[in-house]
Formats: sequence, C-alpha cells, structure tokens
Amino acid sequence: MAEFEKITEKLHKTLNEHRFFHTLGVSFTAQALAMKYGADIKKAGIAGLLHDCAKAYKSDELLKMCEDYSIPIKDVEREFPALLHAKVGAYLAKTEYGVTDEEILDAIVCHTTGKPGMNTLEKVIYVADFIEPGRYKMNNLEAIRKMAFEDLDETLLMILSATVDYLNETMNEGIDPLTIETYEYYKKNK
Repeated sequence: MAEFEKITEKLHKTLNEHRFFHTLGVSFTAQALAMKYGADIKKAGIAGLLHDCAKAYKSDELLKMCEDYSIPIKDVEREFPALLHAKVGAYLAKTEYGVTDEEILDAIVCHTTGKPGMNTLEKVIYVADFIEPGRYKMNNLEAIRKMAFEDLDETLLMILSATVDYLNETMNEGIDPLTIETYEYYKKNK
C-alpha cells in the first residue's frame, strides 16, 4: 500500500482540488468494480488514481510533450488536445510514478475513448471514470451506476451510447473515431 500512498501524495501536490478528489473517487469506484468483476484490485486502484495525472497540463503542453516524447498524435487529438491527457498520462505514470505494469498503462490510455475488445481492468477504469461519486451532471447516471454492479458490458454500452450522443450534439466532427469504433464494437457484440 505504500506505493498507493506515495502516488496519492504526489497527485495531491500536482492536481487541483477538484481533479484530485475526482481521481480518489475513480480509484475507490474502480477498486469496488474490480472486486465485483474479478480484476486486480491494486491495479484498479493505481490506474484509477493515475488516469487523469496529465490533466494538470494545458493543451499546448500536452502537444509539446507528445512531440518531445514521440507519442503519436492523431488529427482529432491535434484539433482537441485535451484528448491527449490519456496518452500523456500513461507516459507520466511510467516515467514520473514508476508504473511498469502494461495492463495499468493500457487502462490509462483507453479511459477516455475506450477501445474495441477491452479487458476487464480497462472496462473497470472506463466505467469508474464515468460513475465515480463526484459525478452528477450526466443523464441517466443513477441507472448507469446501478447497472455497473450488475453487468459491466451493458454499463459500458450505456456509457458509450450516452457519450456518442453527447459528442454528436456538442462536437459534430470533433469525435475521436476510436470512440465511435468502440461504441459500434460493443453494440454489435452485445
């Protein structure tokens, strides 16, 4: 648990108060979901803590970090650099927080867009980020929270559907194609 405490202390110094409490909520929720679905609880807690560790950086800083550290940038990410916080977050988790477990790093990378064929830990982090106790502005949130402890894949589909609907209403062409691909994958494999 010392690793968890060290990460928490460092994040508390790095993130603003709102983001810090969000990460604690995601970590707690991810650990509860991991218990329910048989994922590694420690990995879920650490991935939950670190999923937004790059949120402290501005868009231009995220772009520069990607260029400096050879992190690939898609066109949609160049247009909406906030999407890069997941990729940069995985890089920071490895270089600044000493996380070498690829499963944790992969869960951090895909927590924003998802990806087809996610493993249980990746699903847990994706869902936990959406349903953590501090969230309150999402449509259908209570039903999604309830479903999260009944059927992880159904919850994933509910979140993806809500996300795609929201992005279609607000972003039009600013949707990362991976989000659409992920939604289509889980809709087809329901």
